[in-house]
Amino acid sequence: MSHRIDRVNELLKREIGTVVQKDYEWNGALVTVNAVETTQDIKEAKVWVGVLGGRVDSVLEKLNRDHGSIQKKISKRVVLKSMPVITFRHDASAERGVEIVNLLDEVAKLPTAKDSDEEN
Repeated sequence: MSHRIDRVNELLKREIGTVVQKDYEWNGALVTVNAVETTQDIKEAKVWVGVLGGRVDSVLEKLNRDHGSIQKKISKRVVLKSMPVITFRHDASAERGVEIVNLLDEVAKLPTAKDSDEEN
């Protein structure tokens, strides 16, 4: 991937994240923009969103329904030849990370075998 696309992805991630946090009420859910993947021609962008403590379906539905308004707000702050059409997708990596940490905590509580040095 080119450095230009990387910069566009990071810029869009930051700006979309700002709009999602400031302009929307999520009723106790934590909604974060985790990544943006823009096509090489900058015509489309997938926005990966993490949702903790809320219903993923309703959050994605709301964001995808309002994608035009979000694009309009972003286009006022970001200067590109053409603003990519954004679609929101669920990123479950944070949830998987929490599950792994919980499993590691459970494993740490299990009894362990004694070292051979301790037995002698």
